Amino acid sequence: MKTLKFLTLLGGLLVLSPLSSADVQYKTETMVEGLDHPWSMAFISSRHMLVTELSGQLRLVTDGELRETPIEGVPEVLFAGQGGLSEVLVHPNFEENGFIYLSFSAPDADEPKLNRLNVVRARLEGEALVGHKTIFKSNPPRKAAAHYGARLAFMADGSLLITSGDGFNYREKAQHLDNHFGKILRVNDDGSIPTDNPFVNSPGALPEIWSYGHRNLQGLVIKDDGTVLEHEHGPKGGDELNIIEPGNNYGWPAITYGIDYSGATISPFTEQPGMEQPIKYWVPSIAPSSMALYQGDMFPSWKGNLFISALVPGDLRRLELSGEKVVGEETLFSELGRIRNVITAPDGSLILATDGAEGKIIRVFADNLIGGRP
Repeated sequence: MKTLKFLTLLGGLLVLSPLSSADVQYKTETMVEGLDHPWSMAFISSRHMLVTELSGQLRLVTDGELRETPIEGVPEVLFAGQGGLSEVLVHPNFEENGFIYLSFSAPDADEPKLNRLNVVRARLEGEALVGHKTIFKSNPPRKAAAHYGARLAFMADGSLLITSGDGFNYREKAQHLDNHFGKILRVNDDGSIPTDNPFVNSPGALPEIWSYGHRNLQGLVIKDDGTVLEHEHGPKGGDELNIIEPGNNYGWPAITYGIDYSGATISPFTEQPGMEQPIKYWVPSIAPSSMALYQGDMFPSWKGNLFISALVPGDLRRLELSGEKVVGEETLFSELGRIRNVITAPDGSLILATDGAEGKIIRVFADNLIGGRP
């Protein structure tokens, strides 16, 4: 049963300038409960939404109700550590081709003790996936089940960006172009390589690499003007929000604002020539886990803001941008705890997924709507 609750607004966290949503009146409703580590959500229509569970299920929510039976035809995943079924992304022409994309960790076919980040395209027919095609496999495989990245986003030209984390134990490889650790990759929607990628003609470099020097990238947004925004987990401190330009080096682990979990120094440098600076970083860490650019009409004063879900201590961050600068930050929904994913619904409401074995999906909507609906 859905529960409706009126929220009093939390005070804004003053970072660069004070932000407050005191003029925004909203409510929340719990749409779905009891999900097994929900990780990603995507609307396929105004009534239907897909949700991934890290444990390997793809679920369908219709009119706010969870369908009992998971979607059939989901590939085998490695559910261990931070691995499992991660992103679900709908093709821009989904209504014509029915394509969805899934990112997930999977055992290596030749060496089961190793694993890779995979991206698969499939067609959704009814409540089953058919016509699977693997369009990306990370290389080389890894031992650790951590730091996959695994976010996906389509660019305006129809190409697909894939975030691939540093694998935790392989951070030095983020500075080298012969592997997928700590990279953003760009492929066409069928997995082929765009001819204008920055390293297509660079000897020894993998041609799908779009940018490098990243850690664990779990937020990816593309603005209408083509600007690519990305956020990534730092170690102990040093989470970053970056503007991504093709071919650029974002520094990890040669530069960082964080330290090792042990307290040891990873690098004495926060800047180096030829390495990009974040437009914002967090010390201590907030563990940013996803990002949405609000373009809806339900909350006009939030239009153009970034919303970033955070796992530590657990809340939603609202960032106000001015050009390429973050000019303010507000903390919302800290009472919800660890928030894994945030997206915007077709009606302009915000949809949040809480993290964990009993995950929930929560809708945030304007309180002037009768019954929570426009």
